[in-house]
Amino acid sequence: MKKIETTIPGVYIIEPLVFKDSRGYFFESYNQHVFEQEVTSTTFVQDNESFSRRGVVRGLHFQRPPHTQAKLVRVIKGEVLDIAVDIRKGSPTYGKYVQALLSEENKRQFYIPKGFAHGFAVISDEALFQYKCDAFYEPSSEGGIRWNDPDLNIDWGLPADQIILSAKDQIHPFLKDFDSPFIYDQETK
Repeated sequence: MKKIETTIPGVYIIEPLVFKDSRGYFFESYNQHVFEQEVTSTTFVQDNESFSRRGVVRGLHFQRPPHTQAKLVRVIKGEVLDIAVDIRKGSPTYGKYVQALLSEENKRQFYIPKGFAHGFAVISDEALFQYKCDAFYEPSSEGGIRWNDPDLNIDWGLPADQIILSAKDQIHPFLKDFDSPFIYDQETK
């Protein structure tokens, strides 16, 4: 696997080594030993999968302490624009975001540490999205930042009139109105 640094330390794009031949392809989508050597030491405890159609934006989501989650995400089918926003108070990159294009073709993965809001936009006709989490989902700890926050100014790769949102994602607070429970240096990897 190849670890690609992003503009925010601790957020990585992961490129697996893909073996192709006349039968198709094979790659190791996750190896805990290699991941801990190259990225960080963690234990993933929950795998999730979602299916969405073009125009769906899911996010920007996170779980508050003590149920914070780091995620390793990838696309099985289709293509998404994946976003990680730094919401750690005191971070030199607070309010900045990193994006990664994830697709069934490039087989890239995106590692999002604790202290980040996460979301993605489906830019293909359909997308099958899979992610690993290092903490269990806890409904009472879920939170979010508004997908169209003008201070973040995220280009989701879709015309605004084609974006499809859940009712919850339409009403999350803007970053300026959000009191982040994440503190830089306390929420790592």
